[in-house]
Amino acid sequence: MTSCVQFPHGHAQEVARSRRFNPGCCLCHCKGLFKPSMVVLRIRNAHKRKYALLVLCIAGLIMYRYLGMPVGGWRMTKNFGLNANSSQLTLEGEPFHILGGSIHYFRVPRAYWRDRLLKMKACGINTLTTYVPWSLHQPERGCFNFNMQLDLEAYISLAAELGLWVILRPGPYISSELDLGGLPSWLLRDNNMRLRTTYPGFTDAVNTFFDKLIPKVVPLQFKKGGPIIAVQIENEYGSFAKDEGYMLFLKEALQSRGISELLLTSDLHNKLRSGGVNGVLRAIKLQKLNQRDIQDLNMIQPNSPAIVMDYWTGWYDMWGNLHHVLPPEDMVSTVREILRRGMSVNLYMFHGGSSFGFMSGALTDPSYKSIVPSYDYDAPLSEAGEYTSKYHLLRDLLSQYSRGRSLPVMPALHYKTAYEAAIMYQHLSLWDALSFTEAPFKSFKPVNMENLPLNNGNGQSYGYTLYETVITSGGSLKSGDNIRDRALVFVARRYVGLFKRRSVELAVPDSKGPRTLSLLVENCGRVHQGRDLDKQRKGLVGDILLNNIPLRDFTIYSLEMKPSFIDSLYQAPWKTLSEAPSFPGFFMGRLFAYGYPSDTFVKLPGWEKGVVFINGLNLGRYWSIGPQQTLYLPSPFLNSGINQVIVFEEQEGDYRVHFENTPDLGMATDIQ
Repeated sequence: MTSCVQFPHGHAQEVARSRRFNPGCCLCHCKGLFKPSMVVLRIRNAHKRKYALLVLCIAGLIMYRYLGMPVGGWRMTKNFGLNANSSQLTLEGEPFHILGGSIHYFRVPRAYWRDRLLKMKACGINTLTTYVPWSLHQPERGCFNFNMQLDLEAYISLAAELGLWVILRPGPYISSELDLGGLPSWLLRDNNMRLRTTYPGFTDAVNTFFDKLIPKVVPLQFKKGGPIIAVQIENEYGSFAKDEGYMLFLKEALQSRGISELLLTSDLHNKLRSGGVNGVLRAIKLQKLNQRDIQDLNMIQPNSPAIVMDYWTGWYDMWGNLHHVLPPEDMVSTVREILRRGMSVNLYMFHGGSSFGFMSGALTDPSYKSIVPSYDYDAPLSEAGEYTSKYHLLRDLLSQYSRGRSLPVMPALHYKTAYEAAIMYQHLSLWDALSFTEAPFKSFKPVNMENLPLNNGNGQSYGYTLYETVITSGGSLKSGDNIRDRALVFVARRYVGLFKRRSVELAVPDSKGPRTLSLLVENCGRVHQGRDLDKQRKGLVGDILLNNIPLRDFTIYSLEMKPSFIDSLYQAPWKTLSEAPSFPGFFMGRLFAYGYPSDTFVKLPGWEKGVVFINGLNLGRYWSIGPQQTLYLPSPFLNSGINQVIVFEEQEGDYRVHFENTPDLGMATDIQ
């Protein structure tokens, strides 16, 4: 059961709040940085103190006006934020260019936030952009999580501390290659749900989420002394555009709750008009710059600043495809041309990170394919925070826009270690693990994941669901395309075949007497974009036929693979690994990390398909079809000493898990 306990805000957030600028003192952001022995406090007479104060204030003003970024702490409340009333963006009345980069706090271990943002700043970036994933912050109705890894306030405050502006992208829909585009799956319990519209069931849920989210970020706006200079409404709505009133609803929802900074939208060049809303700046998404894109933007909003809100530095990967890369020279030449034209730009992604667990989404056009857990994106900063050739070329370019100052020193890299392989020494069959799930649910007809009576009435969001019923004969088993997305089929707990979206018929062997038919159905990821968002229910979404007769009387087990479930398995009847263990099953081993743990990469040659858990944390899926061959394992997930490794494998395994010091994202292909 999901816990809704609220934890105290993180220490970093309190530190950042303590540095907010006091209107009565222009030096309060430096409080605690000067001691009586320092030069400033050695000036003893009042005249010299006033003179020193004036000099420091002028120095701070010069840093602000000419560097176009916060000095490194909280500032005084300002009346004029980012302004787009002319062809040039201005900040506090001064010309300003967004040199932005996207890093998502939910894809980077919190312990590495500072490291990644410092590397961003050292590259010459002045603005951080981040999405806000509704699905992670509100996993259940009435249950909100803004703590620990999801402490958005701490992340924004850290950006301010390091001298970065922030553009916030709070959704509610964000895409970002997340399951259901970052929308919570419990919305789909409403059979009439129309996502991304003014359907009351959707807008009521949005209002409830914004009532929690927006008050947290309002004090962090530029005009209130914070780093947030702009807020994006939704994302790429022009490609959806099912409701003319929807974007206006969101605009008013943000402004009525206190958002007062520049608002903007972001769309492809041919969707700019349908994705915008009156009074809001339109920005463009692209990977290759051509004159038509800019003409479309200028035609719709003449005499307005041009912003490339998403310049795609690479692309995401899907299971069964190749690893996508964009040549570094192509990326830098496009960014150079954008800047030469006087446009602002945000690099999506600057650092992609990882979609840990079951976070990744999917595509259905032209056919269904799910997205890998690595969100490396071929970005300037790799998935593990390593510098790439793109980073160095980009840094050289952006140094020309640093107004004569030197860029910060590049932070040192973290060590990567190839640990000794973990030998799987214990095995637990799926069937023996069922007693550690929540009580099974009985149903006359199949029930999809989202409508199962689980998680305080919010259904099942991710993972696997096991459907069992009794059959008395063999014959032709037909899915009717009602399996979402993939099902292993068992009779009397022996594997008989696989259902995928395109395979709709399977032969069940004959036998005398009643037998248990089991279908282990996996949600491989809901689509993250497109016009079929409302149709993303998972599990069995309709009847399964045996000899053209619908199966009935199901017992349904939820295998969401939450940390609490994985932890409970330590009490299960594990068996010493035999030569022929049964599948599907869980395999347990140990990783020994002596001293301070290092980053590493998990590799599973000889395994087919499944999920890796390290110390109870879901690292993500693996699949032999590639392209991704390793899973990034950050050092903050490891303990010094013994670490528990559990692998859930569907079909076959090598019983050995390897740990490499370099990633393997598969055979590469250039983005066309």
